[in-house]
Amino acid sequence: MPETLPVSDRQPWIRAALLAGAAYLIVGRLFPNPVTRVHFWRLAAWLVSGAVFAAHIGYEHFRLRHSPRATASHAALAVAIGALALAVAGAVHKVMTTSALEPRWLLAFILWPAFTAVPAFLVALVAAAVLTRFDHATQ
Repeated sequence: MPETLPVSDRQPWIRAALLAGAAYLIVGRLFPNPVTRVHFWRLAAWLVSGAVFAAHIGYEHFRLRHSPRATASHAALAVAIGALALAVAGAVHKVMTTSALEPRWLLAFILWPAFTAVPAFLVALVAAAVLTRFDHATQ
């Protein structure tokens, strides 16, 4: 009987999306905490998040050899996971500090992932298409 691999071993893109989403959560929670040089830390957070995004696209394209559409979908999913995790973390923080959760936080669970995943998909699609074009041009 053939050995059944765990889903993460059969579809490594799932693990990559979860790791990238976790990285976005960590950056989003840790970088805004300093009280001095806030502008610097925000810029650093953008740069680190951009590096995670670029690395994810590179992994999908070069290592997994996914199509531009699959690469963009997986990168956008990772961004949405990170945004959802940040929304949940924000809601938990709100409940811990005020003992009440306003209904608008429930909207954040839908809107933050959607508002971040759509542009992430478009940027990743263009980036992956350019990488694919360069691959074909060099062969």
